[in-house]
Amino acid sequence: MALGKSNKLSQTAVLKQILKRCSSLGKKQGYDQEGLPLDVPKGHFAVYVGENRTRYIVPISFLTRPEFQSLLQQAEEEFGFDHEMGLTIPCEEVVFQSLTSMLR
Repeated sequence: MALGKSNKLSQTAVLKQILKRCSSLGKKQGYDQEGLPLDVPKGHFAVYVGENRTRYIVPISFLTRPEFQSLLQQAEEEFGFDHEMGLTIPCEEVVFQSLTSMLR
């Protein structure tokens, strides 16, 4: 589901919030001095998917795709964006893998 033009500013703000939250989970082992995960390449972010919360690294470009925005909307409704685990996507892993393979 794509957001309309009237929501363009709020969409940008939400996407920035998501990226900031996903890439600044604190200074722990495996994180650099700025709190960014060492195993996440530049231009990507981590999400957690499915019942087992399997971690996937996806390109930031997915954030502009309507298909991925629909998943983000579901994630916000079910989990919100303010929790320590990172961005959790509420769908089965096989569905997520299928969707992301089509977006690449």
